[in-house]
Amino acid sequence: MILTVDVGNTRIKSAVFEEDTALEYFVFDANELHEKIKNILKEYNNITHLVVASVGKVGKDSFLEFEQQLSVHFFSNEDIFPFENKYGTPKTLGIDRMVLAAGATLQFPKQNRLVVDVGTCITYDYVDQDDNYQGGAISPGFRLRYEALHNYTAKLPLLQLDSPEHLIGKSTDQSIHSGVVNGLVYEIDGFIDEYRQLGLNFIIILTGGDADFLAKRLKNTIFANSNFLLESLNQTFQYKIKND
Repeated sequence: MILTVDVGNTRIKSAVFEEDTALEYFVFDANELHEKIKNILKEYNNITHLVVASVGKVGKDSFLEFEQQLSVHFFSNEDIFPFENKYGTPKTLGIDRMVLAAGATLQFPKQNRLVVDVGTCITYDYVDQDDNYQGGAISPGFRLRYEALHNYTAKLPLLQLDSPEHLIGKSTDQSIHSGVVNGLVYEIDGFIDEYRQLGLNFIIILTGGDADFLAKRLKNTIFANSNFLLESLNQTFQYKIKND
């Protein structure tokens, strides 16, 4: 039994897996980490491995105390992955992007894959049908866009993510929601259209905390799974065990 932990910039997500089956998902803040993991290990006392991918401020030291109970693995770019990394600066590629690329490679073999992860940042990662990671793009997510409008202007309010009532905003709040939400939808659809202009036929995997919110708004056909990174962590770790 495996416990996967995804430490993001905003929240921590976790899941318990029995082979390829997810038994339970969890979402919590960084200050709850130790207590949450202790409770999970108490509830699922057959967990043998704790597998972590972190792009947030929570480092390896935060997990050291659990090494007395089970095997702890902190993924890094030194691990073995099921794709060849063609990134121009491979050591700077975020571990979250590498795990997503690995999950796409393992779940969708012999296909071109575009993974769009919608979190604090939006990341685009392209893996070709020959299992070469080619690169992608990074842009601000919903929260960063709302905060930028508030922090870098004198009078615009700080709003929370909400569906635009109209394309044409009839108030400042409506205009902000229309600009942020529709702007991000147009960006993602635009990226996908540009990839298609390159003559690429690929599957699109949409994931991240805001995946469900976006899925029904995009014009392109996608495979939406908000827990794809946790599933990919589990699959990538199993791949590592078999291929080390």
